[in-house]
Amino acid sequence: MLNTLIGTYECKIDGKGRILIPAPLKKQLAASLQDGFVLKRSVFQPCLELYPMGEWNTMMQKINKLNRFVKKNNDFIRRFTAGVKVVEIDALGRLLVAKDLSLFAKISKDIVLSSAVNIIEIWDKELYEKAIDDSIGDFADLAEDVMGNVNDDYNGIS
Repeated sequence: MLNTLIGTYECKIDGKGRILIPAPLKKQLAASLQDGFVLKRSVFQPCLELYPMGEWNTMMQKINKLNRFVKKNNDFIRRFTAGVKVVEIDALGRLLVAKDLSLFAKISKDIVLSSAVNIIEIWDKELYEKAIDDSIGDFADLAEDVMGNVNDDYNGIS
């Protein structure tokens, strides 16, 4: 079952690299707290991705189907898993972000936690706003290209 996460939250990262997860987001992640999470670099953006362990395991099942005797596949796996960390949200609701991952995402003090269907993206606030602003003009075209031919339910939405 897909765990759909909802919301965008602004918060801060402290001097030790800890993020206090906002209560509404922590509540949505409650079912995953026991199993933990995987934190990794994003493939396409200068941000981090927080995978609930169940979602990470689903992703790894797909990746494990790749033929390791194809160099391109090995290169992809190495890059996809570069800097991957298993992390937990502690009893106080904090998530520790490793220094190398903070540096990758250029995270300073103000950050944005943004839901991306089944994972959470962790952004430096300025970079997040820039990424959103940069894509505004192209979003209508992107929406048409990506969703324009999707019509599986006939529910009137697509």
